[in-house]
Amino acid sequence: MAAEWRRTTIGSEVTLQRGFDITKKEQRPGKVPVVSSSGISSYHDTYAVPGPGVVLGRKGTLGTVFYLEGNYWPHDTTLWVKDFHGNDPKFAYYFFKSLKLSHLDVGSANPTLNRNHVHPIEVLWPPLPIQRRIAEILGALDDKIEVNRRINRVLEAMAQALYKHWFVDFGPFQDGEFVESAVGLIPKGWRVGSVLEQAELLSGGTPKTSNPDYWGGRILWASAKDVSQCGESFLLLTERSITPLGFSNSSTKMIDAFSTVVVARGATTGRLVLFGTDMAMNQTCYALRSRAGCHFTLYCQMRHIIEGLVRAAHGSVFNTITTDTFKTSRVLLPPEPILSRFEAQINPIFQMILTRQNESRTLAATRDYLLPKLLSGEISVEVAEGVVAQAV
Repeated sequence: MAAEWRRTTIGSEVTLQRGFDITKKEQRPGKVPVVSSSGISSYHDTYAVPGPGVVLGRKGTLGTVFYLEGNYWPHDTTLWVKDFHGNDPKFAYYFFKSLKLSHLDVGSANPTLNRNHVHPIEVLWPPLPIQRRIAEILGALDDKIEVNRRINRVLEAMAQALYKHWFVDFGPFQDGEFVESAVGLIPKGWRVGSVLEQAELLSGGTPKTSNPDYWGGRILWASAKDVSQCGESFLLLTERSITPLGFSNSSTKMIDAFSTVVVARGATTGRLVLFGTDMAMNQTCYALRSRAGCHFTLYCQMRHIIEGLVRAAHGSVFNTITTDTFKTSRVLLPPEPILSRFEAQINPIFQMILTRQNESRTLAATRDYLLPKLLSGEISVEVAEGVVAQAV
């Protein structure tokens, strides 16, 4: 460790302040992010704090950390850095990401983080030039991950637009003959039927949570939370995993990669994602597998019809998609040769998306490896710069 690093306290380097309460009713349309303990929850027309800023989850979700380049409104459920005391804001962001603050919970029912318990914590602190180099090193990895996300969003939008051109606007088939159907005019030879005529429907299950021998194994196990919070085309990692023993002693099944998985009940009913690798899942989701091997075409179709399926869902508290929801669905069923032709066009697009997601996964692993070592001084910035230069 360099001699210039010094022992200090968090409160001596950054001052934390509780956020400001604001209800949805009080918010007006605008572009200022309102940051809660789970991230940007809405937007307002007035900011409470000028950027750049660092926000920590204070209530409900502890230990989350967010960096805001511009002006923002930190919600009452957060702590925000009121004074950086001349330190680099982006370094402060990575510093807090390296801490495990959930053990400082002082809430009786709802987890709560008190700034007075954070300020006295003793830490090692580098001088400003090293702070900036550390922020640049870790920021280069995060910037590349964000570039990949943006490219992937464009690629998926291209695939969805192409699906609409083929199967909604019938662009390639305009010169052919059309016939009446339950959904209007469609190309001759096509028909309308249930989505289950072209896709196999699979459900999941949960090993007994009280048995530790069933959990923490090598089999990825997806929940509705994993699917809902994925935010990308493919789900590659899950919060929990199970053992072969847990797999064999439950009703869960192994779901093949490239299956489309839909949240079937709860507040996020209708969220869907492609599995990027084989994994098991719980009973709050359904998986659909194309019978013709046109997995990405099926995914595009589900993106197109999912709102209708959710409207058709029913439940006492939350909407619930059931087997009958899929059985009674009415979708366009083109002939298999046409599906295969379309699949051949979009397969390379989704393969590029998957490649970039896997690259981002590797970059994130590199960042998470370097983060604590850089912030403890265990690895020098020179060594870390070499690692990042090879990664990006």
